[in-house]
Amino acid sequence: MSEYKLERWDLSELTKDPKSPEFQKQIKELEEMAKRFEKIKLKLDPKMSSKKFIDILHEVEDISEKMSKIGGYASLQYSADTQSDEATSLITRMSKLGSEISNKILFFDLWWKTQVDDKNAKRLIKDSGELSEYLNHKRLFAKYALSEPEEKIINTLDVTGISALVKLYDKMTSAYVYKMKVGGKTKKMTREEITNYIRSTNAKVRETAYKTILTKYTENKGVNGEIYQNIVLNWKDEGIEIRGYKSPISMRNIGNDVDDKTIESLLTVCRKNSPVFQKFFLQKAKMLKMKKLRRYDLYAPVATHMKEKNYQYDKSVKIVLESLGRFSPKLEGFARKVFDEKHVDSSIRPGKRDGAFCSTLTPKITPYVLVNFTGKTRDVFTLAHELGHAVHSQAAQDRSILVQDAPLPLAETASTFSELLLYDNLSNKVTNDEKKIMLAEKIDDLYATIMRQAFFTIFEVSAHEQIGKGTIVDEISKTYLQNLKEQFGNSVVISDDFAIEWSCIPHFYHTPFYCYAYSFGNLLALTLFQRYKKEGNSFVPSYIDILAAGGSKKPEKLLAEHGFDIRSEKFWQDGFDYVQSQVKALSALN
Repeated sequence: MSEYKLERWDLSELTKDPKSPEFQKQIKELEEMAKRFEKIKLKLDPKMSSKKFIDILHEVEDISEKMSKIGGYASLQYSADTQSDEATSLITRMSKLGSEISNKILFFDLWWKTQVDDKNAKRLIKDSGELSEYLNHKRLFAKYALSEPEEKIINTLDVTGISALVKLYDKMTSAYVYKMKVGGKTKKMTREEITNYIRSTNAKVRETAYKTILTKYTENKGVNGEIYQNIVLNWKDEGIEIRGYKSPISMRNIGNDVDDKTIESLLTVCRKNSPVFQKFFLQKAKMLKMKKLRRYDLYAPVATHMKEKNYQYDKSVKIVLESLGRFSPKLEGFARKVFDEKHVDSSIRPGKRDGAFCSTLTPKITPYVLVNFTGKTRDVFTLAHELGHAVHSQAAQDRSILVQDAPLPLAETASTFSELLLYDNLSNKVTNDEKKIMLAEKIDDLYATIMRQAFFTIFEVSAHEQIGKGTIVDEISKTYLQNLKEQFGNSVVISDDFAIEWSCIPHFYHTPFYCYAYSFGNLLALTLFQRYKKEGNSFVPSYIDILAAGGSKKPEKLLAEHGFDIRSEKFWQDGFDYVQSQVKALSALN
């Protein structure tokens, strides 16, 4: 069995060298395809035959695949080294190219949304197979579409407008250096490195780590706050004033192809269930022999009396693959492929992007996974999480590039499910003491991915409203502090320095209202996992079916086919009942 080593990914499948004539040829080919595509404009007719229409869609697929390959290379290269001028200049060039190509083929999208009458649209959708939901979803946007010149202007200005703001935020925050005393010596650290100290067994160290991060963001609150307010105003001006969406979150919901009602039910249930986690935090304080947790202690390991287990990378990869394999050898095969093709970037180095992600460029190319592996238990779970995404993409690899990606709320399903499989596998191999620790960590994680993300979204709803009416950074911070007080109740002591924490959350900047997708995906995965526990192996085909649908069906419809009504509060409550049972199980072990 091969040994897995910490390494950089190999991007040569995308291009050998961005300076080579071959890469220029790839770009030229793409530009020529887009030019040829523009000629279709004169032949567009709502009465055209289904065959002609499908041929046009195939051309859109080809252009999307080629663009995704080139643009994907630039963005992966940049993630691997955000401080490289070459990578920065390439990503700027490629996003400009992407915008030019989008502009050239935009007319077809607009024609479909606004020029085709309902009768012909129905006829063409009926014959479009797996693309029917995609085409339906596009028609839903018709209400909010603008004229072609207006759309072109927005596309062009986005490169130097909102995209530039996001890039500025990333560039500045990635370059922050955190200085902190560790064992009498002052160390310089990246955000990724200092974040490890938030999970220290020493309360003082945790507090210092948080204060070091929060101080850095407080010092920069003027600039980061200004960037955020402009992003939010851009979202409002374009979305509500110009396009006519009902509310800022509604833009994301329609983009995600979910109903407002579904997300309302989800957030209502999360809000109602905050006492479930509050009980856990009181219990955790007892385990840590503290009267009450402070917000600094939220992620304190409960294993204070035991040395935290350190996992070797090789062993971690193997145990994640084994957990998937026990559920389905097919899914394990998908995950193995990511390693076999050297599509994983796992080593830690300066300039590399923080955190972890999985990037799927086209159905034909195995996804790429980035992690920053330090050997902690949570790194093993992060690995399982990102490989879950990779498995999801590959389960849907027979789909068109236009519908391979699941809509955002379903996008976290496989990643979370894969973590649950890992937990199940690991908890069978450990002592009661270790199980107690793992269970506490697991509930920590459920808090971070369900409750925290839902309250993030609740904060964003308030912040967008507040900024829309005109406000200052300190007022946004007050709103955030209130939000923390509501979710923790009396279970955790919140100090005022956490008011600025919102500006450390990249999702607020990159993708407004993205965070509820985590709550959605996690609660959904918990419900599916319970079904698996009940039905055993007979559930596996149903699960793989849900993944294989990619984005070809609306979430409400796809899940209804498998017996789930996600518009109801009861559905989401089922997921919380699972969380509650875990909190009780922990209580019984204590």
